[in-house]
Amino acid sequence: MNTFTDSIETPSGKDTEYENFPVGSWLLPAHLRRHIIIFYRFARAIDDIADNPDLNSNEKIRRLDGFEKAIIGIDETNSLYETAHKMRHSLKISNIGTQHCIDLIAAFKLDAVKWRYDSWDDLMSYCSLSAVPVGRYLLDLHGGSKDGYGPSDALCKALQVINHLQDCQEDFQLLNRVYLPMDWMNKEGVSVEQLSLRSSTPGLKRVISKTLQATEHLMIDAKVLPYGLQSRRLTMESAAIIRIADLLIKKLKYEDPLSNRIVLKKYEYFICFGIGAIYGLFS
Repeated sequence: MNTFTDSIETPSGKDTEYENFPVGSWLLPAHLRRHIIIFYRFARAIDDIADNPDLNSNEKIRRLDGFEKAIIGIDETNSLYETAHKMRHSLKISNIGTQHCIDLIAAFKLDAVKWRYDSWDDLMSYCSLSAVPVGRYLLDLHGGSKDGYGPSDALCKALQVINHLQDCQEDFQLLNRVYLPMDWMNKEGVSVEQLSLRSSTPGLKRVISKTLQATEHLMIDAKVLPYGLQSRRLTMESAAIIRIADLLIKKLKYEDPLSNRIVLKKYEYFICFGIGAIYGLFS
């Protein structure tokens, strides 16, 4: 079992089953899934460090700096960073650069020191580091898109905001983080302490509604994504993810994330995957 004394990593216990969206699902090419799993484990490891309430900001950044050195090859031998070494080797094999990983590390360094976002634009700048690199990595791994990164960026930002809304209470209570735009909260007279209530106040509901409206605008651009992909398999996957995102947005409109964590049921995931598979076959 890993401890703070024998490992840089601080596993939270979260795995692919915890995620809203598929990680290396059966829709993707079998020969690429191992690279996707390595990427996920890398992202999970640095995310867990940033989210660990028992580490101070300086220690989080120190550990994340070590991951960055391992990724770019400054340190190729420290066994404490084995997850990063595996990621570096995977990038080399798949001929993908290190920037996506470096951007993710930058996002989690930001999480170590920043707990509020002034505006929607401020939040989107964070999502450009914390979410966009995931989609860009998958695009690069699967041969890219004729539409470039744009639709993927929009989808990844939308997915990140959906996740923030689902976890808004937990993020505040455990980590003192608020990923809702503070200018919108201030305009509605909503204090961050309201995120600890058992149900959303009318003002907080309006902030969540405005955040969902902005997310729906992202989804307009995101829905172009399947049409431009070079990989039919990734086309299936992206179509499924878009459907999952739409359903979660719909649920968040009518259910309260302070009362319960909003998630899809297993049969709803099954339907989304089925739609994705059918879309890919006939597109």
